Amino acid sequence: MKKQIALLTTLTSACFYPLVLEANQAKTVNVMAPLEMTNEAAWNTFQNQLYTAKNMGIDAVSVDVWWGKVEAAGDQNFDWTYYDKVVEKLENASMHWVPIISMHQCGGNVGDDCNIPLPNWIWTAYGSVNQNDLKYLSEQGNYSQETVSLWADDLVLPQYQQFLEAFEAQYASKASMIDEVNISMGPAGELRYPSYNSHDTGTGYPTRGAFQAYGTRAVTDFQNWSMARYQNLAGINQAWSLSLTNINQVVPPSNAEFFINQGDQFNTQYGKDFIRWYHESLVAHGKRMMDMAISSLDGALNNVELGFKIPGIHWKMGITDNTRRSAEMAAGLIPSDIDLTSRNTAHGYETILSLVESYKANPRSVILHFTALEMDNQNYAPQYSLAKDLVFWVAEGAADKGVVIKGENALAGGVATQTGWNNIENAFRYASYEGMTVLRIGDVTNGGTGQSRYSQFITDFKADTGTTDQAFISFSCNNASTYLGQSVYVVGDIAALGNWQISQAIKLDAANYPNWQASISVPANTQVQWKCVKREEQDASAGVEWQAGANNQVTSGNLGQTVQSSGSF
Repeated sequence: MKKQIALLTTLTSACFYPLVLEANQAKTVNVMAPLEMTNEAAWNTFQNQLYTAKNMGIDAVSVDVWWGKVEAAGDQNFDWTYYDKVVEKLENASMHWVPIISMHQCGGNVGDDCNIPLPNWIWTAYGSVNQNDLKYLSEQGNYSQETVSLWADDLVLPQYQQFLEAFEAQYASKASMIDEVNISMGPAGELRYPSYNSHDTGTGYPTRGAFQAYGTRAVTDFQNWSMARYQNLAGINQAWSLSLTNINQVVPPSNAEFFINQGDQFNTQYGKDFIRWYHESLVAHGKRMMDMAISSLDGALNNVELGFKIPGIHWKMGITDNTRRSAEMAAGLIPSDIDLTSRNTAHGYETILSLVESYKANPRSVILHFTALEMDNQNYAPQYSLAKDLVFWVAEGAADKGVVIKGENALAGGVATQTGWNNIENAFRYASYEGMTVLRIGDVTNGGTGQSRYSQFITDFKADTGTTDQAFISFSCNNASTYLGQSVYVVGDIAALGNWQISQAIKLDAANYPNWQASISVPANTQVQWKCVKREEQDASAGVEWQAGANNQVTSGNLGQTVQSSGSF
């Protein structure tokens, strides 16, 4: 009981989370692959990371299947070479796969180190349709090319369907290794608008972002929605206290900054309606995408679970002026015409959670993924973040609707800190998260805090941990000076330590350089022989220097126990 109470004291005091005596168990523990691997050294590193991940007890690897990579050469001209190699590496390590069907650009988001645009032919694929009408147009007058606008779903959905059907045909024989298929629904693969992306200026964290509803198709849809709601122009004028003379005068806010700062989104019917339409348009897009995915993956993958992700947009939450919750509104995640402080509305997320809930009656249910599990509240200028509260609010809403929700960290640095992992564990101990996916594999397989804490998390929270035989050895290699590009590894006579293969050795952490250390998951109650070895990070055969003398020997402890063992150069 003392452990639970200690953890609870680290939770925010802004709201109360009920004490739970037993931790929720994680049904899945996954990692994300690199966005793209462009040379053989990167592929070799990935293979080694997979071996380490397997030894840690990680279940599967999320991999973006980029539309712009597979179908770049032309409509219906598919090239799966890259993903065939991914599957080969996964199979080598006996790892499972969570493909993300990524109909968005790689590049332009925080942490992106790639440049894979959408297939260029898509912009001219519809004859007389102006290519800009396929793109989001922001309040700043800028077009986004990261995804096709949701207001062009009627045109592009058949292309998405062909892509998914081709994927299923290509990997039908691999169905047994595919645990889940995630469906990209917007920028960064998330169900949201590109409200804080690089095509606009001054819209990133921690600002209110920018509305993306100014394209021709979006404006027409807003006009049609308004007419359907109020029957005619006279009804619109009465509701909005205006004197419009033409339906073409029904447009998004001409000065969105003034609109938000004045509080029109909360205080005028026009403002409430605009945010409501904007939000409902996003949710309707999510339904169209999921329905399309279900109908497309109806063959060899018809029993595989489907999922999608929404981001934890946690800034502009705690501020008390009219800009409160505005970043979430610009992303389309919440409306403004409900009580955003109530559990009954899931603090604004009720509509999206209802979308997920609607598939419970479907033979194939849908999993919701949510980010920012590692983050603290920072309710002060300029961010006014309530990240930790948001993590719990969305999970609470999911639990109320019986929706399966799984978590991710939002930023790679979050799993390199003890605080980040404490927050992740709190979310699993006190909220309804049923799975964890870490961004990215290298952050938890290259030694240090990320690897040691994820290994411990798996022991403490993985649903089937009790049936495994894993313990931990904390390895130290001391007095190990290296040159740039060279690191220290541990290698030994068991699979978890590479079976004496230097290419599969486990990299240690240099936080206390020249002493190197890492805690590694190993079979319990097993005698282990091992040695320290130096090698280059990108070439396992270069810079090799073995620890002198006889092999180090250690016997691992009981299930979940950690023992120490050290060597020296």
